[in-house]
Amino acid sequence: MTTVFASVAGRLDPGVVLQAGDWAFVLRNADFLLLGAGITVALTLTSVVLGLLAGLPAGIVEVYGSGPVAAAVNRAGVLLRGTPLLVILAFTFFVNPINVGAFEAATLGLGLRSAAYQSQIFRGAIQSVGEGQMEAARSVGMSQFEAIRHVVVPQALRRSIPGFQNEFTIVLKDTSVAFFIGLSELLTRGFNLFTQPGQSTSVLEVILAVSLVYFVLTVLTNQGLELLGRRFAIPGTGGER
Repeated sequence: MTTVFASVAGRLDPGVVLQAGDWAFVLRNADFLLLGAGITVALTLTSVVLGLLAGLPAGIVEVYGSGPVAAAVNRAGVLLRGTPLLVILAFTFFVNPINVGAFEAATLGLGLRSAAYQSQIFRGAIQSVGEGQMEAARSVGMSQFEAIRHVVVPQALRRSIPGFQNEFTIVLKDTSVAFFIGLSELLTRGFNLFTQPGQSTSVLEVILAVSLVYFVLTVLTNQGLELLGRRFAIPGTGGER
């Protein structure tokens, strides 16, 4: 590997070493990093889906529920939103009475935290649907549950796409915190690369490569959800273009 010494005041300073082969090292291990990117994408998808499955009912309960159930859902959401993600992952991996792997623990932690935020996205979207929609559905003989399911929720889901786009991006970037519990995702694999013997000077190159992958994934995700939002925008609300 080619080594170049930095010059300070006209003299060689052996304390500063630049290795010209660092980028070549990153390229040689691109498949290793891309496999980590695949795990990151899979973790993002499973976490967001879990957040959707738990967050949508929670949002409905916060709007239409009452009594102990609504209070419990509200307090659980406040607790999850107010707890650092690192602490949540520590509980799902180290304290969880069910023995699960790092991927399952990360999915559970990220999914529950995402559910707490998605519930607020859906709560706002549901409340944005006019009361007249519910009244019209009830006037034609629908029960409250049927009106929520067939009239309110379909409109709320379409209205929630912009907020969901933001949450999806946040979960994608937050998967890097799974590094804490040893999941071999993108950031963990990048760390494993530059901590190899003799690769201590490739830290910047590896981090830049990892950051580029996160950036590409974020841009593709945003563009895809932007198209989805335009496709399902409710006419007359200003979201269609």
